[in-house]
Amino acid sequence: MHIDVVTIFPEMVVPVVGQSILKRAQARKLVEIAVHNLRDYTHDKRRTVDDRPYGGGPGMVMKPEPICEAVEAIETKHHGSINHRDKSHCQVVLMAPAGMRLSQALAKDLSRLSHLVILCGHYEGVDERIRQALVDRDISIGDYVLTGGELPAMVLIDCVARLIPGVLGHQQATLEESFSWGLLEYPQYTRPKVFRGMGVPEILRSGDHLRIATWRKLQALARTFTQRPDLLDHKTGNW
Repeated sequence: MHIDVVTIFPEMVVPVVGQSILKRAQARKLVEIAVHNLRDYTHDKRRTVDDRPYGGGPGMVMKPEPICEAVEAIETKHHGSINHRDKSHCQVVLMAPAGMRLSQALAKDLSRLSHLVILCGHYEGVDERIRQALVDRDISIGDYVLTGGELPAMVLIDCVARLIPGVLGHQQATLEESFSWGLLEYPQYTRPKVFRGMGVPEILRSGDHLRIATWRKLQALARTFTQRPDLLDHKTGNW
């Protein structure tokens, strides 16, 4: 997958996407991440990316011209022109508080793409014509407001990239974690067997894989009921 990030603060994004699993994924050519400075697509001396909102009100709004030019340049490079973009393989995402809430299911959908363009919103938001002309999805990472879209963009990249085959070392690594099958993940333990008087449940040391699997499912259900009962409202099928 190739990921392009358009931002007015590239220095926030570059260090994060160059570390840990994302760094290794890029070294192995499983993921390519390019960060673009939106101000490079302005044409005035002040490199202006925002202006006052029509109709009045506080704050500033991101101008349509620089964002459109940035996305058009990116899509022309990868697809020949903006009109040749196949939305089943490439999507433009705007990180915004009013967007669809990021979920594991949404991340899985995005991980199947070959190209993802992420726009980092700022100020009071973006000119609505950007959504009309360019954006396929608005995505939010939660019901709260941040100072900009860079942190949400990095969350999205991490969430999506780890679902790409080969990025994580173990093929089963993403199958039993929280949200992958509708429940929170069961408790995990490692050595030592006893730590400060707290022991590892005997069943996990029994070697009985059927009993262990049943215990884990019950623990996942109990943890979900206690900490996120809202997930059970939408849970269907076998667990």
